[in-house]
Formats: sequence, C-alpha cells, structure tokens
Amino acid sequence: MTVLDSPIPRFHLAMPVDDLDAARRFYGEVLGLEQGRSSDSWIDWNLHGHQFVTHLAPERQKRVHNPVDGHDVPVPHFGLILTIPEFHKLADRLRDAGTEFVIEPYVRFEGRPGEQWTMFLLDPAGNALEFKAFADDSQVFAT
Repeated sequence: MTVLDSPIPRFHLAMPVDDLDAARRFYGEVLGLEQGRSSDSWIDWNLHGHQFVTHLAPERQKRVHNPVDGHDVPVPHFGLILTIPEFHKLADRLRDAGTEFVIEPYVRFEGRPGEQWTMFLLDPAGNALEFKAFADDSQVFAT
C-alpha cells in the first residue's frame, strides 16, 4: 500500500520561512524531501506523501514554549511519526548535517503506554519540528 492508497487522509501544511534558499537547502538537502512546484514566494515539498509548503513570510511571530518532561517544547511545531529505524536514520542524518537540536533524541514514557523516541529541532526560519517513533504504533493515542 502506498501513501496514496492509505485510508488515512494526507495533510496539507503551509509554514512561513524568511529565506527560500535556506528552506530549499534544509528541507531538500538536510531532510532529503522531494521538491514539487515552486515560485518566487513558495516551495511545495513531499513530506512522506503529505503536502508541505514553505511560504516566504519575513515577519515572524513570538516563540512560545511549554514545559514537557523537563524540556521547553516549542509551540507551534509539526513533524512526522516514523518507525524506530527511520527515526534513528533521520537523527543520524541531522547530526551529520551539524543540526543543533532544541531537544536531543531521547525516549519518553519508557516502559509505559505511549513509549516513544522524540526529538525537536528548528528549520532555518525558526519553525519547530518534532519527529517521533513509538515502540508500539497502537499506542499513539494511549493515555
């Protein structure tokens, strides 16, 4: 089954960036996303089958953080739920690219419902991304 055949709807997300060339390097080269259509003010990206768009928007909002597990989690943030091997492969790719993590990769809820690997980073425009991987995918919404 491909993402196009998935019963789970694909999302569309547009995020502001202040430099399209920096966004192209980060999302295209560092994260390795396939680039789609583009113009002088936006770029479409294939984020594992989801349509992610970086829009040129030099004005930035004030950043907000919420405490979670002793970390300051940036809000808003977005990302993907990956498999554990994909998560570690991406973490290695980010480290190799010299990425500075907001929250280094670590395990949350170890041995409890919802156990997951998680990491947070910022793109060049300051947009926060979280990537995670659950020990058991049936536990994504566990309480």
